[in-house]
Amino acid sequence: MARHVRRGVALVVGALLTLTGVALLVLPGPGLLLVLAGLLVLAREFPMVERYVEPVQNAAMRAAEESVSSPWRLAGSILTAAALFGAGVAWGVVDRLPFSGWSTGSGLILSGCILIGLLVWSHRRVKAAALAAPPAPDDAR
Repeated sequence: MARHVRRGVALVVGALLTLTGVALLVLPGPGLLLVLAGLLVLAREFPMVERYVEPVQNAAMRAAEESVSSPWRLAGSILTAAALFGAGVAWGVVDRLPFSGWSTGSGLILSGCILIGLLVWSHRRVKAAALAAPPAPDDAR
């Protein structure tokens, strides 16, 4: 019985993460990383999902590295997070906006927090990889 409950919880959580990630592929947010998280949850209980993990993981890691690869991209991502925070407050306070209320506003603010968290993680990951890389050979000789 406990195994069935665990599988059911994994199915619901994995499906929600995956579907949210798919939605965030076209909306502002960390879509590929949430798809990856959903697939990882599903793969623990459903081995047939395992084959999709590696391609999504490779794409998600490339996207995470590209998001912090240049100062302009990093600045754009930070501005996007700030816009999500501002929009969240606006949707929470202004009643005339469509779907106004704190349920929508808190979702936008949460997206901004997730974006900032992922930017910090990506930046640390890229920085650690750069420090671990061997020095480039000296071509001047």
